[in-house]
Amino acid sequence: MSREYRLSFLILSLVVLVSIGRIITNDFSFLTNDFWFTSGLLLLILLSLIDQPFFAKDSNVFLNAIAGFLSLLTVDIGDRDVLFWAFFAAVLYLILSSYVLMWVREKTLGLESKIIQLITRLNRTLGRPESMFSAFFLWGASKQYLMSSNEFNALLLFWIVFTILNIPSIASSIELTLKAKKGDPKIALGRIFGVQANDIFMVRMADISLRYVKHSTFDFVEFKYSVNGKIKHGLILDTFLLNDQQWIKVLSNDKIDGIFENSVLSTHSSDIVYRVDEVPDNEYLSKFIGLVTEGTTIEKIRFVYNSQIDISEGQLVEVHLNNRIVLYQITDGIVKIQKLENKDEGGLVIGEAIQLGIWNVDKSCFEKHGWLPSINNVVFKAQTEFEIPEIDYPDYKLGVIPGTKLPSIIDLRSAVINHTAILGITGSGKSFITIDLIKQMLSDTKVVCVDFTGEYARELSESNPYRIIDSEKLKEKVENDDKLNDKAAKEFLAEKIEDFAKGDNNLALFELPDLSNSTYILKFTQIFLDSIFDYAKNNEGSRFCIVVEEAHTVIPEQNFLGVNDFDAKAVVHKIGQIALQGRKYGVGFFIVAQRTAVVSKTVLTQCNTIIAFQAFDQTSYSFLENHIGKDLLGTIPRLKPYHAIVTGKAFKSVSPMIIDLTRGES
Repeated sequence: MSREYRLSFLILSLVVLVSIGRIITNDFSFLTNDFWFTSGLLLLILLSLIDQPFFAKDSNVFLNAIAGFLSLLTVDIGDRDVLFWAFFAAVLYLILSSYVLMWVREKTLGLESKIIQLITRLNRTLGRPESMFSAFFLWGASKQYLMSSNEFNALLLFWIVFTILNIPSIASSIELTLKAKKGDPKIALGRIFGVQANDIFMVRMADISLRYVKHSTFDFVEFKYSVNGKIKHGLILDTFLLNDQQWIKVLSNDKIDGIFENSVLSTHSSDIVYRVDEVPDNEYLSKFIGLVTEGTTIEKIRFVYNSQIDISEGQLVEVHLNNRIVLYQITDGIVKIQKLENKDEGGLVIGEAIQLGIWNVDKSCFEKHGWLPSINNVVFKAQTEFEIPEIDYPDYKLGVIPGTKLPSIIDLRSAVINHTAILGITGSGKSFITIDLIKQMLSDTKVVCVDFTGEYARELSESNPYRIIDSEKLKEKVENDDKLNDKAAKEFLAEKIEDFAKGDNNLALFELPDLSNSTYILKFTQIFLDSIFDYAKNNEGSRFCIVVEEAHTVIPEQNFLGVNDFDAKAVVHKIGQIALQGRKYGVGFFIVAQRTAVVSKTVLTQCNTIIAFQAFDQTSYSFLENHIGKDLLGTIPRLKPYHAIVTGKAFKSVSPMIIDLTRGES
């Protein structure tokens, strides 16, 4: 109800009350002498004009109690009976308790302790104008006149009409009906009763609109805001029930106002919200995801999902900050119950997204934004078209952000020198991407695949790989020459490594049989790695990448070695040495493994580039948490095949991110 109508009905009700007093007393002395008139006047003012529309806070109870206290002081000492002192005690309780609550309450009511909730709700019941001053009014009238008298009946009738029939609500309905008859194209939905963080308006639905106006979430509305007198446009985000009344939540901001060039309606009443059917063509709803909510930090946003758009883990969203677009990647979601008043509850879907940053076209990477969005900032579905420059070797597009063409770019030379771990369960895509990376590196890097499965020989056959030694020949060599010594092995492998390093072919295979066949195989592997390291050390400018498939077989964690398995320990120690010192001489590793639990942590911790596919074991989670953080860790078991989390020194973007590595995109 507008201020004009509210003031009109206050004056009308006051005239009726004064007229009744004049008729029953034959003069106007009651205006200053009779307690029933004082309490009745306060009832009119607080209920119809000031307090009732916004009654909720502890401060309202406090002010009502102060007004009640002052009105009780006007009662003659001779009329102060038991009821008077009961009223007096109740008013003092409300003054003290509401004042204390104003100091101690810091949270929304639903999050406070049970005691504070009980006291607050009791105060709001006792401290309502229709409760407190109705009691005063009826008590004062009964003290002044006999309850069977015509005078008392007249005052009782006035109280019944004003309070029980709810004059303010009747006034609001009359206002909306009259405005509809005046030719406004729409009956109002309701009136603004509160504002959250400037952009969210709380609107209590009018009874008449519930009967005659169809409305739904994501309808557009228009209203004249009384604070600045401007015509604003908004979007209905939610409808909910509070204190047995229907409410709607309206989002209004500059972007929504920008959809409408002019006001749709010809006339407006301040703070009255109207639905708008004639909406210009726009893409707002096709991009709107939700609103930033509490718990947001610089690194991660939390948002209330309230959209017609389906979203999923890994999808990109954007927030506009200081005329810049900051991109975030969805990592999780949770359903939350929102406590309203009394027993009312509302359901929320809260999404979480980590910051990737601002897309830098020139550098082909995301750059971190140093601040966080404000509460209720709008979260949009990210645009899909981005400017992407040409990518030249050693840079390589290793997949894209899901649902976009934004690339994840890896520096292949850096990936080798800083060592790369490619982790994930069988079938997740790690061998597929390893082979893809090998093919890209062959232009300027000597790649040696330590192969137990024969997969590299099959998949890379078109590259005609140089065979340092294959599994069958190694078996034959060991079985037929029991006296094969370390010196002979070193000479043999050194010759092979030099031949490969100086040749034109950049791909070599070091095929091993099952390591359980002979402990000498482990020793042979150690000598092989020594040979590569020694060659690189003595030949400046060399670049070797040693790809270790099924890494747990060659470099197992110490717990998985036998007590006397000194040969295996020697191999692990040698790879650890190369991992620590090899980068100085151009020797790096690609460690490919299913589970980190069974792979040497000495070597894994030297891997500064991580490509993590789906995994389920706790040890992998513990290892990966140090690299990708807690927010992304929960996505590891949910990753789709050929989707991975990538991070580390070799990637252009500093933030860990989920990428899509399917052949169609990468």
